Amino acid sequence: MKRVIVIGSGGAGKSTFSRRLGDRLKIEVIHLDQLYWKPGWIETPAGLWAEIVKQHLTRDTWIMDGNFGGTRSMRMAACDTVIFLDTSRWVCIYRILKRVVIYRNKRRPDMAEGCYERLDWDFIKWVWKYSERGRPKVMAEVERFANKKLVVLKSKGDVESFLARLG
Repeated sequence: MKRVIVIGSGGAGKSTFSRRLGDRLKIEVIHLDQLYWKPGWIETPAGLWAEIVKQHLTRDTWIMDGNFGGTRSMRMAACDTVIFLDTSRWVCIYRILKRVVIYRNKRRPDMAEGCYERLDWDFIKWVWKYSERGRPKVMAEVERFANKKLVVLKSKGDVESFLARLG
């Protein structure tokens, strides 16, 4: 594993998992949220965003965490491994509520400067409906890139076992 993408619902644990994986593999982690968002939750324009992602894909090794469907195909084409955190919606909702409490009026370590933790109803609905809406899109894209190693982790136990096997 030298070029890894980590995808899954909001609250699935992508950033935490990616940091731990990066520590084990000694590979830099690229948190896409840090690159995409500008202070005050301003989005990067689509064309510029694609160019930023392309630049990072040219590196020899990387772990990228984040969904960003508009660039997922290019990331899947460039990676050697796809890790899909297929976490239950209940766990994801719990985790996003927990991080709102922990990072209230603060920035998470995996988030861009000037983007303080927030929660809105649209995000909760997106997380809740991810298994019906987001997951099928991800799995269809994974099928298009069948030559990539796919690792699906459904629980904290799966995550711990996977990381333990890496040493």
